Amino acid sequence: MEPQQSLESLARELAALPVSLGPVRLIGIDGHAGSGKSTFAGRLAEALGGAPVLHLDDVASHEELFGWEERLRAQVLEPLTEGRSAHWAPYDWVERRFGPQRVLEPAPVLLIEGVGAGRRALRPHLAGLLWMETPRAQSWLRGRNRDGRELSDFWDGWERAEHAHFSNDPSRPFADTLVRQCGTGYEWSSGTGATAGTAASVTEGDELPRA
Repeated sequence: MEPQQSLESLARELAALPVSLGPVRLIGIDGHAGSGKSTFAGRLAEALGGAPVLHLDDVASHEELFGWEERLRAQVLEPLTEGRSAHWAPYDWVERRFGPQRVLEPAPVLLIEGVGAGRRALRPHLAGLLWMETPRAQSWLRGRNRDGRELSDFWDGWERAEHAHFSNDPSRPFADTLVRQCGTGYEWSSGTGATAGTAASVTEGDELPRA
């Protein structure tokens, strides 16, 4: 374990990676639902100077929890590969429909976070893949507590779907970096399959991850 560093050190490493999607370095942040991906992505985006974050919750839908691959390819991946702006419509989980289109400009670094961000269809487009190293049971319990009892039926279905997804298409074995929550911040280890190299830690605020 190395002395604590600022999250900017990880941001510099990611920003120095070769481009992977046209002019963009696409960085995936994957992990179980409730593992803290959204909170970590937000902090990392700040360290990257305001890098955009694409949340896969906005790409998925009730009918297609993991069947969003073609929509992401057509709306986001293809335009950015060509250096064009991406036009995509985020899903409204309350209204159960896709909302007005948004524009995503090509940026030096784009973070894509959500369960399945490291799936095999996306990996060829990624400059790097980070995995939130929070155990599945702990992540799911955190997610259930966050969303409340009114969404317990949704979580029952989600857990089955997520388990099936990762059984067929695991992300963790292909991660370049494993990220762990440590007290008030994070620590990470990088290397081949995130099993080699040294660990670094960072303290960034005092709130717990939320997603």
